[in-house]
This record gives sequence, structure tokens and C-alpha cells, in this order.
Amino acid sequence: MRRFPLAATLVITLLSAVALPARAAPDCGIHWGSLPRSNPLYSGRQVLLDARAGRHRCFERLVVELGPDRPGPQGVTPGFHVGYVPRLHADGSGRPVALKGGAVLQVIVHARAYDQDTGRPTLPVSRAGDVAVPVGGAFRTLRQIKYAGTFEGQTTFGLGVRARLPFRAFRLPGPGNRTRVVVDVAHRWRAAS
Repeated sequence: MRRFPLAATLVITLLSAVALPARAAPDCGIHWGSLPRSNPLYSGRQVLLDARAGRHRCFERLVVELGPDRPGPQGVTPGFHVGYVPRLHADGSGRPVALKGGAVLQVIVHARAYDQDTGRPTLPVSRAGDVAVPVGGAFRTLRQIKYAGTFEGQTTFGLGVRARLPFRAFRLPGPGNRTRVVVDVAHRWRAAS
């Protein structure tokens, strides 16, 4: 077996490291666009229970969880409208809501965020209107998520996004008698082929 001096081994190792191509960002096959998405269904029997954010390899996600306001048979699960807007406005008052980021994605869920009998809020939010989600330095795309109010059976959230990026919106059944409205925002536009 032939041995190489330590210096020669280091040079070969360094050259092979330099010759390797830079690792590109993953092509996740995302074909989403940035135009509005909506599902017009409405059910007055659903209330918002929770909102949370998560990180994935190719996108970041907002999940809004809804449940029935009373036991018994439920009607149609709630719809939504999601789209980029120049500025977010609070439901009811119309006052501007400031968000961090280069673009604002408005998420309207066709359900209320309060108990109809007591008037108490059903969604945990801070006094500043921030949804209790860990959006921060670990997130690449989402900069901030704010609750912008509930009025006349609909609830609005604003997503402060790094830039206008592709997104998708859809509903998921469960767990149990709950429903989730999901908004995924891609980290980047798909590279041209």
C-alpha cells in the first residue's frame, strides 16, 4: 500500500472540495402562483380555536383550526379568501394594520373568533394582535402573523411575507369534528427550466 505525505493528502482533499459544485436550493416542484385563492363556502356554526405557524423544507405554513360552536350536526365547513393586498385593514374598523415584511398576504376565514353566547374570544392573541406563533429568526419567509379582527362572521389575519411569493390555500378535515384552513407560502419562486 502506497502512503502519501500529509501535505499531499491535504492538497488532494482541498482540491476535491473546491471542484464540487455548490449545492443548489432544493427544487420542490412547487407550481403555485401568487394570485388570490378562495372557497366561498360559509357556515355560521364554526368558530376559530387556534392559529399556528410551522416551517417545512420548501415552504412555511399557517394553520387556522376551527371547531363547531355547539355539539350536534354541523353544516358546511367554512370557506376562505387568501390574496396579496397593498395594506391590511382591521375587520370592522377599517384601520390599517402594520406588518413586517415586503408583502402582505391577507387571509380571511369565513368563521367568527368569539363564542356567540358569551361574546368571549375563542382565539388566543396578544394585546398587540400578534397570533401566538413563533415567527422570527428561524423562519425564512414569514416575518409576522397578525390577527386583524372578526366581524359579521368572518375573521381576518395578515401574514407579513419576505416578498410576494407563491402560495396555496386549502382545507383539511379533522382531527375529530374540527377543520383546518391551511396557507402555505413558498420560500422562493421555482427556478426556470
